[in-house]
Amino acid sequence: MKLFKNIFIIIILILIIFSCKKETIKIGEDNDYIFTAPISKEKLPDDLIWLTNETDPVFASPEAKKGGILHAYLINFPNTFRTVGPDSNNSSRSYILDNQFYLLGMHPNTEKLIPSLATHWAFDKDNKTMYFRLNQNVRWSDGKPVTAHDFAYTLEFMRSKYIIAPWYNDFYTEFIDKVIVYDDYTLAVVATRPLIDLHQYLTISPTPRHYYKKLDKDFVTKYNWEIIPNTGPYQISEFKKGKYIIFERKKDWWAKDLRYFKNRFNVDKVKFLVIKDQDITWEYFKKGKVDVFPIIYPEYWHKQSNIPIFNNGYVHKIWYFNNTKQPPVGMYLNQDKEIFKDKNIRYAFAHAMNVEKVIEKILYNDYFRLEHAYVGYGIYSNNSIKARRYDLDKVEYYMKKSGWLRGEDGIWEKNGKKFSVEVNYTLDSHTPRLVVLKEEAQKAGVELKLEKMDGAANYKKVMEKKHDIAWWAWSTGGIGEKPRYWQTYHSENAHKPQTNNITNTDDQELDKLIDIYRNSFNENERVKLSHLIQKKLYDIGDFVPTFMTPYGRQAYWRWWKLPDIPGTKNTECYYDIDDSLFDPFDGNLGGRFWYDEKIHKETLKAMKKGIKFESVTIIDETYKMDIIK
Repeated sequence: MKLFKNIFIIIILILIIFSCKKETIKIGEDNDYIFTAPISKEKLPDDLIWLTNETDPVFASPEAKKGGILHAYLINFPNTFRTVGPDSNNSSRSYILDNQFYLLGMHPNTEKLIPSLATHWAFDKDNKTMYFRLNQNVRWSDGKPVTAHDFAYTLEFMRSKYIIAPWYNDFYTEFIDKVIVYDDYTLAVVATRPLIDLHQYLTISPTPRHYYKKLDKDFVTKYNWEIIPNTGPYQISEFKKGKYIIFERKKDWWAKDLRYFKNRFNVDKVKFLVIKDQDITWEYFKKGKVDVFPIIYPEYWHKQSNIPIFNNGYVHKIWYFNNTKQPPVGMYLNQDKEIFKDKNIRYAFAHAMNVEKVIEKILYNDYFRLEHAYVGYGIYSNNSIKARRYDLDKVEYYMKKSGWLRGEDGIWEKNGKKFSVEVNYTLDSHTPRLVVLKEEAQKAGVELKLEKMDGAANYKKVMEKKHDIAWWAWSTGGIGEKPRYWQTYHSENAHKPQTNNITNTDDQELDKLIDIYRNSFNENERVKLSHLIQKKLYDIGDFVPTFMTPYGRQAYWRWWKLPDIPGTKNTECYYDIDDSLFDPFDGNLGGRFWYDEKIHKETLKAMKKGIKFESVTIIDETYKMDIIK
C-alpha cells in the first residue's frame, strides 16, 4: 500500500507540474537549462493583424551550385572575436555580425520586410510595439533551438556593465523598453516611445544565454577569442592569429530551403587572408591567391587592369549600378570658426571648389557630382537641389558683399586676415583630388592648406570640432532607412564634442523642421519636411558635396559565377567585399554568387598552355539612377 501511495503522490505532483505555465525549457541531452524570461501574464492582443511576405521576387539564381572556397582578405587581424566591448569595432566584425540574423530582413530590391528568424510580425496601434512569431526550426550553430527567451536575454546582455559597451548600453535602454515573452515562440519588443520606422529599432537579434551562462567582470577577457553560437549560414571554423580566418558553411542550416535564402550562401568556405597593403593584395589577386578585387578606383579600372590575365579572359571585370543612398562625401565647414560664421563666405568657398575639374582630370569622368547630402533616398530626396558650381564671378560677388578685398598675392583679405583655411583628410589616394581643388581655389582667391592625418587623429580632431574643413563622409545606414537629420544638424548637437554635428549648424528654423519631421507619423508630411530640410541646408551652405559613385566595380576570376542580374538595387562596392557582389554572408543581399569547379580546372589548364579566352567586361545598368542616365 505504501508503494502505491508513493506512486500516486508522484503522479499527482507530475500532473501539477505539467498543469502550471512552463517557465523553463529543457534543451538537448545534456540536461542543461537555459535562461528563460518570465512568461507574460498579459494576453496577446486579439486584434493584431499578422503580416508576412512570401510573394516578393526571389533574387538568387536557380543555377547556383554549392561548393568551393572563396579566398578574400582583411586589412588587419582583429583584436577580438567579440562584437561588443573593447576592440570589437574591427575589420572582421561585420562578417561575424552578418551571421547573427535578426527577427526580420529587408528585400534588397523592393525594400519590404521579409521573414528571417520570425515568420510573421504585427504592429501595435501605439507605434511602440511589434509582435513576432518565430520560425520554430531556427537553431543556434551548436544545435540548440532559438526561442523568445533568447531575445529577452539580449536586453539583459546589452544593458550589462560587464560588456563595457556604452553605445549598446545606451541604445538598449534609450530606445527599447522591454521584451515580452508570450510563449517560447511568440514575443513582443516594446520601444520606450513611439517611433517612425519602428522595425529598424525593434527587429533585434537573439543572444545565446545557454552559452554565456552568466555575465561578470571577466566577460571581456573570457570571451575575447570564443566562437559564439550564431544563427546565420556560416561559422568561424579555423583561424591563425595575424594570418587568416576561415568561415565554414553549415551543411544542415535551418534556412537553406526557405524562399529568400534558397540558392544563396553557396561556397563551402570563405578564407580571409590578412593582407595589410592594397598593392600587395593586388599582387595576390593577379596570382589567383585572392579571388575578387575591387576596382572602383579609375586607375585600376582603366590602367592597372590592362594586363594579360584580363586581356586573355582569365579574369573578368564588371561595372554594375545601384539605386540606393549615396554617402555624403564632401567638405564639412565648421561654422564655429570665425571665417565660416558668415554665410556669404560659405557660399564663396563652395563656388571656389572646382569639383568638376577633379572628376574630369583625376577621376576619368567615372565619378558623378554629388548634388547634396541626401541623394538616393527615393521620394525623400529633393532632386531639385543642385550643388554650387565653380564660378569666379560668384566668388567675387559674395566676398565683396561681405567687405573682403583681394590682397597683393591674390588671396582675399579683410581686417588683416586672409581667406586661408585648412582641409584635413586621411587617404593618400585623395591627395591628387585635393591638389586640383587647391590650385583652382587659388585662382578664386582662396588658400587651401592640405593636412593629411592618421585616421584616428583625424577622427579625434573632427569629433572635438577643432577642424576648419573636414574632408569627410558619413555612412548611410541599412536598406530602406529614411534620412535622419537630428544628430547631424540639430542645434542640440552643436558647439560640443563627440556629436555628429561637425559643422556646428545652429539654426532655429531648421531645428523646428527637424523636430516636426522626427515626430511625424504621416509619410506625406515627412516627405515634404524632408525636402524643406534639404533646401534649408542648402541655404545654410555648411556642406560642399563632391563626388558619388552609384555603382560598384569588381574584378574576379572567371570560375566565379553571378546571377543574370548580377547586383541588386542596394548592392554596393567600395574597398572590400562587404555589401558587394561577392559579399558572402549578408542576410539581405549576400551569398548570391557560386563556384564552378569545371571552369576553374579549364582556366588553370588554359593558362598553363597559353590558351586565351575572350576578354570580358560586363556593364550592367539595371539599377542605374534616373538622375544620372
